[in-house]
Amino acid sequence: MFDSLLFDLMLVILIGILSQWIAWKFRMPAIVIMSVAGLLVGPIFGLINPQESMGDLFGPIITFAVAIILFEGSLNLDFKEIKEFSKPIGRIVTIGAFIAWIAGSLAAHYLAGLSFAVAFIIGGLFIVTGPTVILPLLRQAKLKPRPAAILKWEGIVVDPFGALLAVFAFEFIKFLNSEVTLKALLLFFAASVFAVLIGWVAARIIGNAFERGSIPEFLKAPILFVVVISVFVLSDEIMHETGLLAVTAMGITMANMHLTTLHDVRQFKENISVLLVSGIFVMLTASLDPHILIEIFKPNIILYVLAMLFIVRPLSIWLSTIGTDMSIREKILVGWIAPRGIVALTVSGYFATILLDSGYKDAEILTALTFALVFFTVVVHGFSIGFIAKKLNLTTTDESGVLIVSGTRFAAELAKSVKDTGNEVLLIDQSWAGLSHARKLGLSSYVGDILSEQIEYHLDLTPYRYMLAMTKRDTYNAHICADFAPDLGHEHLFQTAFHVGKDVDSFNITGGQKLFSPAISIYDLDERMNAGHVIRKTTITKQYSYTQYLRERDDKSILLFILRVDGTIEFFTSEVELRAVAGDIIVALTSPAKTIERVKERLEVGNGNKPIPYEKIEERFSEVEKAVKPAIPGDAPLSAQ
Repeated sequence: MFDSLLFDLMLVILIGILSQWIAWKFRMPAIVIMSVAGLLVGPIFGLINPQESMGDLFGPIITFAVAIILFEGSLNLDFKEIKEFSKPIGRIVTIGAFIAWIAGSLAAHYLAGLSFAVAFIIGGLFIVTGPTVILPLLRQAKLKPRPAAILKWEGIVVDPFGALLAVFAFEFIKFLNSEVTLKALLLFFAASVFAVLIGWVAARIIGNAFERGSIPEFLKAPILFVVVISVFVLSDEIMHETGLLAVTAMGITMANMHLTTLHDVRQFKENISVLLVSGIFVMLTASLDPHILIEIFKPNIILYVLAMLFIVRPLSIWLSTIGTDMSIREKILVGWIAPRGIVALTVSGYFATILLDSGYKDAEILTALTFALVFFTVVVHGFSIGFIAKKLNLTTTDESGVLIVSGTRFAAELAKSVKDTGNEVLLIDQSWAGLSHARKLGLSSYVGDILSEQIEYHLDLTPYRYMLAMTKRDTYNAHICADFAPDLGHEHLFQTAFHVGKDVDSFNITGGQKLFSPAISIYDLDERMNAGHVIRKTTITKQYSYTQYLRERDDKSILLFILRVDGTIEFFTSEVELRAVAGDIIVALTSPAKTIERVKERLEVGNGNKPIPYEKIEERFSEVEKAVKPAIPGDAPLSAQ
């Protein structure tokens, strides 16, 4: 009844997306869930076999998917961002990759039993550590910024080039075996250069067309998709195996053109990438023969995987980073974490077919070998990275920073008050103009969509323990909190109260905790800032208790957060009642009238408790000007002692 290609395609996509959701919900590596799901519906229970049902379409679908995935990865290779970690990253992706290639090839030959030719080819592919598996692990482990950045950028840089290295190795092996002449080999390199040129020209043309407005907004993403496929096919028709190089060159070129319109097509690319990664991985695992699962546990394959884990990877990292400023603890962590992902599995299947057709019979174990390496590295590294990072003291501490999703004036002032406490703070908004207040205050900011998957390619989110959704779109704030709940936990997610309006009763999204006490919308907060309200901090002492502070505070004031003695921050919410003790600092938004009154009291005390006419305060004390106008957050001299 369900034995049809249409049903198989539906089931593959359904299982892939469901696996992604389960991985997000339970904070597990998605590739592990997809592997298990594909094995269950494929070789274990025999519900589907995509390779049989798709027939001749199976190979082209896999090939197209690999091309798009590589383009997606290379589109994030902005060399300006890589320069921040130039020395260790440069060593790891060059010297380290070469050492991993040679050592991995030797391990594949002497331990896995592959011929030198096949081992040499597949060794180049296995240097990859893709961002699709690295980034979820980094979110889970909450590493410190430096080791997290090194692992992230290694995955992004090396991922597109592992397949290309395997292609060049394949052509070189054919030349050594006299299967191709020197002229043919040179022709291949010439064709490779031409493929790079095709990718570069296509990127320049499509990029300039985007910038000039020659392509309407609704056609940008579809046209980019078609151009990528066209560039791949054209290059591959001219010379086989050069299509991957062409789309990689196209992606790198567009990434470094810094197109202002590239952000507009990113959501489409993300959707396509997620569908491809999910669907293709399930297709590959569901198409495995049952005997491959048995081969995974053969001694030679297990020995190979162990060698890659405990010898090849640590050796490549330690040797390549000699003379860099990486600490021993960072080398240990980076030398251990190297999960292989979707590109390794898809491209190895691609090469297994080519090598078998070329007469390399030992290539039949490549699928089992690759799947064993991918599955074991993802599982082992996925469940050990947090433990090892904690033991090495390379995780972010509890007094980590605050990420504020908003570009309003109040958000910038609040961020400044957080920064004054010594904690990390970052503001994110989808427009450059929206972050003008943050730039005026000298705060760290980023233009982008926090819900975009691409945000993690360009921004390290691990230092931020709290996330405050404070945009003027209430549903967007709720979606942010719901999306990050598995990563940060509900107790670390906050949003401003819903703005009173006609649609407020229709909101049914479970978002974050309602910020501040009393809860108030971002519209009201900005109105108060424009009316002259200021952010002040008050130190609680044994003489001036928290109870007294609450009794004497302005009834219009808004309690924002408590800075604890140990430097940690706790935000006031409408759900949890906080208590402050001696040594804690209360940060609140207060009315200007109350501020002026407190300044006046302090000045009278300094004048022997003699009354000072209010009208003379402005003339005699410049401090009044600071009180009347919006004050700098965390204005310590105005604190009640």
